[in-house]
Amino acid sequence: MIYHNIGILAHVDSGKTTLTEQLLYLTGAIRSAGSVDEGTTATDSLSVEKQRGISVRSATASAVWNGVTFNIIDTPGHVDFAGEVERALCALDYAVVVVSAVEGVRAHTENIIKSLDTAKIPRIVFINKTDRAGSDIRTVINELKSVSDHSFLLLSDIENEGDDTVSVKTLDGNDFCERSTEVLADICDEAAEAYLNEELLTADRAMELIRNETAACRLTVVLCGSAKKGVGVRELADMLTKIMPSSQRRATDELCGIIFKIEHDKTLGKVSHVRLFGGEIKNRDEVEIIIPDKKVITDDDVVQTEEENSVKEKVSQIKKFVGAKYSDSGLVQGGDIAALCGLPSAKTGHFIGSVSLSESARLVNPFLRVRVRPTDNDPQKIPQLAEALFRLSDEEPYMDAKWENGQKEITINTTGKIQLEVLSNLLRERYSLSADFSPPTVIYKETPSTKGLARASYTMPKPCWAVVEFMFEPMPRGYGVSYHGRLPSNQCFYRYQSHIRTSFNSCLEQGLYGWEVTDFRCTLVGGEHHTIHTHPLDFFVCTPMAFMNGLSSLGSTVLEPLLKVRVTAPSDLSGKVLSEIVRTGGDYDAPVIHSQNVTLEAIVPVATSMELPTRLAVLSSGKAVLSQSFYGYRECRDGLEHKTERIGVNPLDRSKWILWARGAYQS
Repeated sequence: MIYHNIGILAHVDSGKTTLTEQLLYLTGAIRSAGSVDEGTTATDSLSVEKQRGISVRSATASAVWNGVTFNIIDTPGHVDFAGEVERALCALDYAVVVVSAVEGVRAHTENIIKSLDTAKIPRIVFINKTDRAGSDIRTVINELKSVSDHSFLLLSDIENEGDDTVSVKTLDGNDFCERSTEVLADICDEAAEAYLNEELLTADRAMELIRNETAACRLTVVLCGSAKKGVGVRELADMLTKIMPSSQRRATDELCGIIFKIEHDKTLGKVSHVRLFGGEIKNRDEVEIIIPDKKVITDDDVVQTEEENSVKEKVSQIKKFVGAKYSDSGLVQGGDIAALCGLPSAKTGHFIGSVSLSESARLVNPFLRVRVRPTDNDPQKIPQLAEALFRLSDEEPYMDAKWENGQKEITINTTGKIQLEVLSNLLRERYSLSADFSPPTVIYKETPSTKGLARASYTMPKPCWAVVEFMFEPMPRGYGVSYHGRLPSNQCFYRYQSHIRTSFNSCLEQGLYGWEVTDFRCTLVGGEHHTIHTHPLDFFVCTPMAFMNGLSSLGSTVLEPLLKVRVTAPSDLSGKVLSEIVRTGGDYDAPVIHSQNVTLEAIVPVATSMELPTRLAVLSSGKAVLSQSFYGYRECRDGLEHKTERIGVNPLDRSKWILWARGAYQS
């Protein structure tokens, strides 16, 4: 069996769900093509998706075309749900990127393409909505070239662009050979030689080179059409089977798979969506679920991982997709996608059987946090609400619900208002719970201010003995965190050094001001145990004290999140748009004037720009078009102290921390 695991990716309203529907209809997987506007599509199953006409969860549907099984993953296009796209990337053989011929390459599309480049995932571009007035294929291709270093090969011949009577066909014969030779000449020596000698590649050889260069992520084929009218859909399906790589590209000989999505079903319980790279799984098989640990960089810069944590659990049922509906299968083989039931410990990102070097890239960074409480403020409902949010965090890990028994509020991370609306809907429909959300606050981060030592000694009250000493070194923005250093075993047993490293990773969640700590290099430079007095858990008590002592003595710099915004507005509004950017404290590039419009790009702080979309809409009477994406972090410039409430006991309160860590104190 030949499998193609395909991700349909796009900015919101580009028509990717409609394209998915047309592919399913073309292949006979569904009897009629549904409508996004009417809420009748096969892959939009949640009530909020039907009501709003947007996808908020990725959905998988299967179809067969020309002897190839397509597992199509339709992903959300709204940036609030970019986490769904990010998790789908690890399951793909390739992507179909849908771009509107009218709106062009928008901010989220640009992020998707760059993430595909980073993860080295092949892709094909489908330029949609060519039936609409304002369609401009050439401009779209130029925009694609500006965001990716791929060569782009347009293989569609289009007639009546921008009109209801639009039609397309795939280039063939001499036209195909001529255009293929010309584009391939930029990336392929054989094609370059033919082009310089004024010769053409044969059709078969050109197709073979297109397949090779596409799989090598140097070439992107571009096709055109109108998903709403079904124009160009058959040509797309044919081209997918001819040039795009199958699941063999990532095949393994051993049992290996990755869980890319978690759902909770009232009847089936937890459902784990798995892309299997190799081996096979049957009903009632016991499989090993592996939790990948964080990577650690050693002194000689060799990347290693900590000892893998794993658990064995039995698969109770295997569900496959017929169209977009489940059916009992009983078996899933390497290269295929299926839903496994009966794995209570499974989480998104866990592996099945063995660890694979899956392709992934970061698309989303939640930069807003809200507090959640029952609508009626009934404290008896808080544990139930927390449990529901923990379950939903399995499905959307970036939500990261946090609560400790006794607290009156639960905190979650979010990427926007639409995500909160969806969450409220899920709580009500699935758990019969009603919740209120506080206004969002910005998620800051922090980093050590200077280079220096972080040390703690835990030798009282006996029996205990643990000494930990780190060297903290600030690094550039975007570096993340690396951990180095290894002490002689007679100074500190290796198993205790493993405890230190594990505890250090946990410490990163809350720094001096309560924010996640990032952008620094940590080196274990000292430590000791006692052969009689050291208890195995002593280093889990000592390491957080050393960590916080270091931040306290070295200082901690708070970092604020930034957005990259692009505003297109009538040129006579350029002064007002610039004033709004300046008001936020953003940094902007020189405006670019084209036709009657002006385009402005800027980097703005999240904290001061949350009302920017509304303000721009008002001052431009809705004529300004704003797109925005996460950019990164920088040191705060507002001069204010940004703190957040700490969850649990602060290790700087030494006596209380020791009692709490030893289970003798309740916070």
